[in-house]
Amino acid sequence: MEKRILLFLSLSLISLTACGTTPVAGPAEMAEDIKYVALTFDDGPRKGTTDRLLNGLRDRDASATFFLVGEQIEANQELVARMRDEGHQIGNHTWSHQRLADASPALISQEVGRTEEILESLLGGGEYWLRPPYGLVSPGSEDLITVPMVKWSVDPRDWESRDTEKVVQAVLQNVQPNSIILLHDIYPTSVDAALRIVDVLAEKGYWFVTVKELLLLNGIDPQAGAMYRNGNP
Repeated sequence: MEKRILLFLSLSLISLTACGTTPVAGPAEMAEDIKYVALTFDDGPRKGTTDRLLNGLRDRDASATFFLVGEQIEANQELVARMRDEGHQIGNHTWSHQRLADASPALISQEVGRTEEILESLLGGGEYWLRPPYGLVSPGSEDLITVPMVKWSVDPRDWESRDTEKVVQAVLQNVQPNSIILLHDIYPTSVDAALRIVDVLAEKGYWFVTVKELLLLNGIDPQAGAMYRNGNP
């Protein structure tokens, strides 16, 4: 909880600076040695794995970003509401995990729009950032996307190995401050890996924030249709 309070104050100072107000020295200066990183999870939610992950993140005072597949939301509404209530960022991973790299404008709008609609009906209006499956959209279709898009800078290919130790080591070998880490909350091995990663990196001074927080903490103003791979300015 103390981390969340300090993070809130740091973001508030950034907002004041952006508005032209020069704040006195405060949390941003106090926390200058903190290293921020964003854990992101695709393809959920799923009972039995996502709920266990949420328990572990709550116990560790760590935030994450969840990119949800629309067709899985209705049967897991309580998990989605819990993500929101516990301070995580919720994003859109299309309705059916449809590849958008070669999709028509109509299909892109349908896949993104259906998931946005169900999220809005469940959680209310908001900005649900998009992670296109496989991190790609058809060239020239960025104008169809009304929210920022998120890729990643660390991919341990957890879906392929299904090996907790391999996933942990792949992340630890490649992570840097401001990394966006890709994982999947539908695999038990990935949940185990994620919580171990949080434990190890927390000891090294890393704080786990949402993607939106990561960008704002680095002075980045997220733009609709732009793709963000990390939090480096």
